Amino acid sequence: MTAPETSAEDTGPGGSAEADFGYRRVKASEKAGLVRGVFDSVASRYDVMNDLMSGGIHRLWKTALVEHLNPRPRETVLDIAGGTGDIARRILSRAGPTGRVVLCDINEAMVNHGRNRAINAGIISGIDYVVGDAELLPFRSASIDACAVAFGLRNVTRIDAALREARRVLRPGGRFFCLEFSPVAMPFLARAYDLYSFAVLPALGQVVARDARSYRYLVESIRRFPPQEALASLMRDAGFEQVRWRDFTFGIAALHSGWRL
Repeated sequence: MTAPETSAEDTGPGGSAEADFGYRRVKASEKAGLVRGVFDSVASRYDVMNDLMSGGIHRLWKTALVEHLNPRPRETVLDIAGGTGDIARRILSRAGPTGRVVLCDINEAMVNHGRNRAINAGIISGIDYVVGDAELLPFRSASIDACAVAFGLRNVTRIDAALREARRVLRPGGRFFCLEFSPVAMPFLARAYDLYSFAVLPALGQVVARDARSYRYLVESIRRFPPQEALASLMRDAGFEQVRWRDFTFGIAALHSGWRL
């Protein structure tokens, strides 16, 4: 199943800016609110659904992200679109007691759920929680040692703006990592993956989270996200250097990296 070939944001009839919301075209000014509604709906079941949807493989991808990020003692690491804190907790565990993680997400329900999960895990310090927009990060320029975003970049309205903001807040020598779904490399697997994505996942979302529509959007948003080389080009355009990526699980996910030098 494929979508029309349109950019993430362009000009619609009458000159109004438009953006993708899954396979729908909406006013760019409306997308953030629509995405917020999706995650308000699924916040409490989001982590459970991730396990069910991926058979737990997302945990291996996230472990690889944190290993490549290699958070160090006394560093400040920003987890952009950090959601329920799965990545933030992993980063803090790797960095140790002198590390500092800032979880930033535009969705307050997800941030609150992440804070509660950390408290339930006995983590009461080391992670700061901020409700903020990835396209206008509420942090000083050159104040962050490393940035990570996992399965969140595809939900922003303007990917290029979010990438520029990530670079802005990084200190010189700072590193950026993006873990995101990507096009499957093998055609026979791609067909099976489409069938699973568009038939099984929304039904699973309905049973577990009582929300098939939100999971249909999430599947569509994956298909509308730039493929690996296109995302690497956007990162270079945003000012990142030494940009590269590696595929996971036949290209179902990819980890991109770049440096602010």
